[in-house]
Amino acid sequence: MSEKTQASATGTGGAGSPKGRALGVSLMLGSAASNQAGAAAGALAFPAIGPFGVVAVRQLVSAVVLSAVGRPSFRGLTRREWWPIVGLALTFSVMNLSLYSAVERIGLGLAVTLEFLGPLAVAVCASRRAVDIGCALAAGAGVVLLTNPGPASDLPGIGLGLIAAAAWAAYILLNRTVGRRLPGLRGTATASVLAAALWVPLAALWFVTHPPTPAALGLALVCGIFASAVPYAADIITLRRVPAAVFGTFMSINPVWAAAAGWVILGQSLDAGELAGIGVIVLSNVLVSRTSGKV
Repeated sequence: MSEKTQASATGTGGAGSPKGRALGVSLMLGSAASNQAGAAAGALAFPAIGPFGVVAVRQLVSAVVLSAVGRPSFRGLTRREWWPIVGLALTFSVMNLSLYSAVERIGLGLAVTLEFLGPLAVAVCASRRAVDIGCALAAGAGVVLLTNPGPASDLPGIGLGLIAAAAWAAYILLNRTVGRRLPGLRGTATASVLAAALWVPLAALWFVTHPPTPAALGLALVCGIFASAVPYAADIITLRRVPAAVFGTFMSINPVWAAAAGWVILGQSLDAGELAGIGVIVLSNVLVSRTSGKV
C-alpha cells in the first residue's frame, strides 16, 4: 500500500444509511484489490525497468490524479505550511521506493504486511491501553513468523519493508499536519506535484540507462492507475459513507489481497508460517483500529 490512504486524512467519514455503508464496504474491498493488483502489475515490469522505474511512473500518475481532485498551489504558502509539504513529498518517494524494492526481494504479500506495521505503530503510540500494547506484542510475534529470521532470510528485503513501514507512519503524521494547515486535499496534492517534479529528472536519467520496453511502460502505467487513481477515487467516495474506524479496519485487508495477488499474478507462494504471520499482523491492525479508530 503504499500512499493510497492519503485521501483518508481529510475525510469526514459519516456513517450514512445501511445502503450507503454497504456500498462503502464494497468500495473498500474493491479499492484494496485494485491497489494490490496494480502493485503486482508493477512487479511484472521489474525485470525491464526495476522498482525505480515503476515508482517513477507511479509518482507521475499520482500527481496527475491528485492534481485533478486536490487543486494544488505553491502560491501564498507560509513556512509553517511548506515544511510538512516538503516532508510529505520526500516521504512519498521513500515509502514507495522502499516498498517496491522490498516486493522485488521478498514478495508482495510479505512486503505489504511489513509495511502495515507503520499504521499500527502510530495507533499504538497514540494510546497507552493494555489492548494496544498487547496488539503491538502480537504484531512483533507475527513479524517473527512472517520473516523466519535466520541465515537464509533476506535481511535487506526485510529491512526495506520496515523502512516502508516507518515511512508510512511518517506519512500519516505529516499528512495529518498538512490536512490541518491547508484545506481539503490541497496540501497533499501540492506535495504529490512536488514529488513528481523531483522524480522527472531522475526518471529521465534512469530510462536513458535502462531503456523501457512498451510492455514494461504499460505495466507501470497500469500500476499507477490501479494502485493510485482507482483507490483515491474509491476512498473519497467511501469516506462519505462509513466511519473512519471502519475504514481503518478494512485497510487491514490489503496484506491478504497482496498475498492473493502475489500468488495468482506473480506465482509467489507462502508457507504456513508466513501465512500465520500475516494473519497475526492483520488481526492486530483490526483490533487496534476497531477499538481506537486512530490508525
